[in-house]
Amino acid sequence: MSAPALSPVSRLRGLRPDWIRDPKVWRTEVLAGLVVALALIPEAISFSIIAGVDPRIGLFAAFTMAVTISVVGGRRAMISAATGAVALVIAPLNREHGLGHLVACVILAGVFQVALGALGVAKLMRFVPRSVMVGFVNALAVLIFVAQVPEMTDVPWPVYPLIVAGLVLMVLFPKVTKVVPAPLVSIVILTVVTVAAGIAVPTVGDKGELPSALPVPGLPDVPFTLDTLTTIAPYALAMALVGLMESLMTAQLVDDITDTRSNKTRESIGQGIANIVTGFFGGMGGCAMIGQTMINVKVSGARTRLSTFLAGSFLMVLCIVFGPVVSDIPMAALVAVMVMVSFATFDWHSIAPRTLRRMPAGEIAVMVITVAVVVATSNLAIGVVVGSVTAMVVFARRVAHVAEVTAVVDPDGGQVVYRVTGELFFASSNDLVTQFRYATDPDRVVIDLSGTHIWDASSVAALDAIETKYAQRGKQVEIIGLNAPSARLHERLSGELTAGH
Repeated sequence: MSAPALSPVSRLRGLRPDWIRDPKVWRTEVLAGLVVALALIPEAISFSIIAGVDPRIGLFAAFTMAVTISVVGGRRAMISAATGAVALVIAPLNREHGLGHLVACVILAGVFQVALGALGVAKLMRFVPRSVMVGFVNALAVLIFVAQVPEMTDVPWPVYPLIVAGLVLMVLFPKVTKVVPAPLVSIVILTVVTVAAGIAVPTVGDKGELPSALPVPGLPDVPFTLDTLTTIAPYALAMALVGLMESLMTAQLVDDITDTRSNKTRESIGQGIANIVTGFFGGMGGCAMIGQTMINVKVSGARTRLSTFLAGSFLMVLCIVFGPVVSDIPMAALVAVMVMVSFATFDWHSIAPRTLRRMPAGEIAVMVITVAVVVATSNLAIGVVVGSVTAMVVFARRVAHVAEVTAVVDPDGGQVVYRVTGELFFASSNDLVTQFRYATDPDRVVIDLSGTHIWDASSVAALDAIETKYAQRGKQVEIIGLNAPSARLHERLSGELTAGH
C-alpha cells in the first residue's frame, strides 16, 4: 500500500526547523537575544558619538541591521549592528556634509555590497591563511578589552568592585545552572545592587538619550545629483569593503566555533540589503559585530536566527518601553561582560610556549603583525589585509628556493640532461637561469620539466633566457616533460616576452 498523503498543515510542519519545537532552544535563543540587546545599547551609542550623530541614529541602525540580517543573512546567530569600523569611515563625511549625505552613503554602500556579493567576493576568504585568522581573533580580543579601558579610568571607586563582582558571577554561576545566561544574571544583580544601595556610578543613561519611538522610513535629505554621488561614492565603497571584510571574518570565526558552515555569498548580499534598509530608516549602517556575536554564540550558546532577530527587537523594546530601567544599568556590569568575552575570545593556545616552539617563525610573524596592525589602527580589515599580504610574502620566500636543478651528462659526453624539480613561478624562476653551465655543457642540452609546474610568465621568460644563452654558443636545447597546463602556457608565451617581439 502507498503511504497516506500528507495534509497541507502536516507538510508545513515538516518544513519547520526542529528547534522551533524545542522549548530549551527557545529559552536559550530568547535569553541570548536579551543579553545581546543590553550589550548593544551602550556600544551603539558610543559608535554614534564616533560618527558624530545623535545616539538614536546608532540605536536605529542596531535595530534595523539585526532584524534584517536575521532574515537575509547567511550566518545564523551572527549579530550585525552599528560598528566602530563603519563609524570611523563615515565620520568625515558626516562632519563635512551632514547627516543626509551619511544616510545616502549607507544606502549606496549597501548597493555596493550586494553587487560585490553577487560577483563572488566571498570566495576571497579562501586566501586568508590560518595564521591571519588566529591573529584576527587575538586582535579582536585585545580590541574588545581596550574598548573597555575608558570605562575603567577616572571613574568612582565602586566601579572596580562591581566589575570584579560581575566577573565572579559569570565564572561561578554556570557551575550552579546554565538555564539562564550568566551575563544576564550578572547584569540584573549588579543593577539591583547599585539602584537599591544608591551607589553613584556611570550608567547606560549617561551615554546618551534613548529613543522613544520606532524609526520611520524615508529618503535621505540630499539633492539627487551627480555631485552628491561623486561625494559619497568613495566613502560608500570604503564602508562596503570594511563591512564585508569584518562580516566575512566574523562568519568564518562563528563557523569554527559552531562546527557549521555558512553561506558567505548570501551573507555578503545580506549585509548589503541590511544596510540599504538601515539607510532608508535613517540609521548609520554597520556590519557584523564581533563582540556581541561572541556573547550570543560563545557565552550564551545561541545557534539560530531567532537570537539575532530578538536582539534587535529587544533593543527597541528596552529603549522605548523600559528606557528608565535600562538607563539605570551600571556600565560596570556591561564592562564585566565584555571583559569576559575578551578573555573567552583570545586563542590562548596560540601563544602557549609549546605551540610557539613548534610553529614556523614565519607563521608566528604573520600572527604578530596582524595583531599589531589591528591594535595600532583599530581596524580589523586593515590588519587582515596586511596580515594576508605578509603571509603571501613569507610563503613566496619559503618556496622561492624549492626549485632544484640536477645535471646528468651522458657517458659519451654528447648531451647533458638537466632535471628541474619544484614549482616554477616568479620567485623561484629568477634563480633558475644561474643554475646551468652554458660554457662547458655539450652541444645538446635537454631540460626535463616533468617534476615541476610552470605557473606564470616569469618562468616562461626564464626558460627563454636559458635557451637564448645556449643558442648564443651554438648549442641546441630541448625542453621535455611539460604537463598539459604548463605546455599550453609555454607554447602561448614562449618567444613573446622579450623586446622586439
